[in-house]
Amino acid sequence: MNIVRKINDELAIAGQITLVQLKQITDEGYKSVVNLRLPDETGLLANEKEKIELLGLYYLNLPFKAQDINDVVTLEIFQRIAELPKPTLIHCDNSIRSATIVLLYIALKQGIAFDKALQKVINLGLI
Repeated sequence: MNIVRKINDELAIAGQITLVQLKQITDEGYKSVVNLRLPDETGLLANEKEKIELLGLYYLNLPFKAQDINDVVTLEIFQRIAELPKPTLIHCDNSIRSATIVLLYIALKQGIAFDKALQKVINLGLI
């Protein structure tokens, strides 16, 4: 089972979540789940959207590849995340894309330029 890591009061990250974790995050008060995985990736939770929505959570799939990240893709993802009820769990397959998005999101909210924030993520070895 992947660990759910709470980053702040609004955001948490994880790798691929399980049915058990869905119940746990619902019990912990999460309101939304963002899936960054592409539909052709292996190990996806079958019918994830339906299972999440059955629990009363908002679900959003914003698939992307880490190597395709740029300011346009990132800003689109950020706008969608900002609209979701919080707290929000953002997941991918192994937490790397979700960590990248959350770190960039926080950096930009703190006024750090995208290029500088992206370089920090690269220096951390996330992309």
